[in-house]
Amino acid sequence: MNPDLSKLDTATKLLFSIELQPLQGERFQPTGFPSLGAATYESKHGANLLVESAQSMANRLETVCWDESADQPRAELSEISYVRVERRGKYLTSSMTEAHRINSPYLLEGTDRTFFNQIKGELAVFESGPIDRRLLAKVLLKYDVGTLLHGVFLAKRELAGGRLRIARALSAFIEAQGVRQAISGGVKNDHVNPSGSTKEGFGNVPFSREEYTAESITLFVNLDLAQIRGYGLGKDIEHLLVLLALYKLRLLLDGDLRLRTACNLEVKAPTIVATKPAGFALPSSADLAEGLAAAVKKAKDQMSITTVIFNDELKKAKDAEEDSKDSGSETPEEDSQP
Repeated sequence: MNPDLSKLDTATKLLFSIELQPLQGERFQPTGFPSLGAATYESKHGANLLVESAQSMANRLETVCWDESADQPRAELSEISYVRVERRGKYLTSSMTEAHRINSPYLLEGTDRTFFNQIKGELAVFESGPIDRRLLAKVLLKYDVGTLLHGVFLAKRELAGGRLRIARALSAFIEAQGVRQAISGGVKNDHVNPSGSTKEGFGNVPFSREEYTAESITLFVNLDLAQIRGYGLGKDIEHLLVLLALYKLRLLLDGDLRLRTACNLEVKAPTIVATKPAGFALPSSADLAEGLAAAVKKAKDQMSITTVIFNDELKKAKDAEEDSKDSGSETPEEDSQP
């Protein structure tokens, strides 16, 4: 059954606030940041916590569409556009699994410049003057439809001076409200040599563990429908992008919400209803898969599956720096994605 999306026709955003809870017990482990630890903050509701960031959730929404056992998209998504990378005849990675998608160095920095030159040629029109957003969206649709939902920043200077970027149209994050610390710990026991050198891995090693409890845990989802329409790709592609976004969300919620070893969550309510527009219920995975299959079929001619060859040596950072010194060249300023 093709899902009814008519309630979204006049909406500019689709918003969900989805209540979650620990699968077992009350404790859970939030995401941690270098030199910061857990991201706690105060609001009018008291002590709050960022459980999962927008960046991490974007990766998770891509991952649910990927079949790791087959190294390719799920069967129902087999014809959507993406770039796969092969190394010595075997799968290495893809734009669906790379953190920066088609801005990945495995796609753009290899010795084989076929794909780089191809996409550079199609984007050459943007080397001067303003960016034609519709044309950029059309090129991105051809190579990786996911970039139109999760965003991309083509930071290389050779590609229109590093000015080509698309913001996230689909964004999600998880917050916990009314949090309290749950401190515990343990000891790594060495029954052979308890007083051995811990620097070398011997001896008994005590450790502490910081988890949290919360009054509520909420997954917030924002699908920018106005941005999707702004791509100017036509009704069929707009319909495809909305269905794909909803399917990703449904797969995530129906799947295993185990974010970390000690962070295993589940959805509280069996029915997921949007906060805006009010009354829109998230369709079932079966209905979304059926509608998505029809939408992909209509858009098939505008999308492609591209294979890139990356046979370069996988050097460590120190090795690359030494090679640069040996060649007498200066280390170039690196482009980065914020």
